[in-house]
Amino acid sequence: MPFDPAIAIVLGGAVVGFLLAVFGGGGSVLAAPVLLYLGGVTDAHVAIGTASAAVAANAAFNLIGHWRGGRIKWPCATVFAIAGLVGSLAGSSIAKLVSGEHLLLAFAAAMAAIGLSMLRKPKVEGNPDVHLDMKMVMRLAPLGLLTGLAAGFFGIGGGFLIVPGLMLASGMTMANATASSLLSVALFGAATSANYAFTGQVDWPLAGLLLLGGAAGGIGGLFAAKTLANHTRLARTLFAGMIIVVAAYVAWRAIGG
Repeated sequence: MPFDPAIAIVLGGAVVGFLLAVFGGGGSVLAAPVLLYLGGVTDAHVAIGTASAAVAANAAFNLIGHWRGGRIKWPCATVFAIAGLVGSLAGSSIAKLVSGEHLLLAFAAAMAAIGLSMLRKPKVEGNPDVHLDMKMVMRLAPLGLLTGLAAGFFGIGGGFLIVPGLMLASGMTMANATASSLLSVALFGAATSANYAFTGQVDWPLAGLLLLGGAAGGIGGLFAAKTLANHTRLARTLFAGMIIVVAAYVAWRAIGG
């Protein structure tokens, strides 16, 4: 009996939501491959537009949990997100002009870069009491713009870029950056999906299935984040390896395998 694509999409969404809650980024890059290779979607643009809608909603859901935990640095997160919003609209507009095959190859390259970046040992130092000033705004805004551009083009949340970007520009801790990044992930995903929806390239029922799974996975991820606190390095390494393998598969399929 063939596996129901709807069930595959819900389960894939659960994985995405779980990883977003635990790592604050990286998981969203799996949403489009879930739709393409498990959910029966054949158009890369539709897969990316639909995935962006679900990822935005998942990030917003996970944002609430971190907000309640007091881990979000709202002033810094807001400046970064607003600047990136402009970039995400530009990036997604450019991506719509690129052929599906070339877009998937670029997407695979982005996935590989995400996986490799997660193999690096993350910094845990930082100032837990950062306060926004004009000098910091001038660092946050350009980084936000560039990150949003990449997130919009590739149809990913961009957390793997947002977290180090926030840390670099503000000096906040990784825990604060991980939580704060979800505001940008939510806004970038919403802008990207809206751009694709404008040309009818978002499948809302499939986005709903991803979101359903993502909500359940996000709840589990918030609890798992505490449990994995002492094993974060091992978890990131395994996760990075999985992303690199999926990237290779996406590239192989795009080339015509």
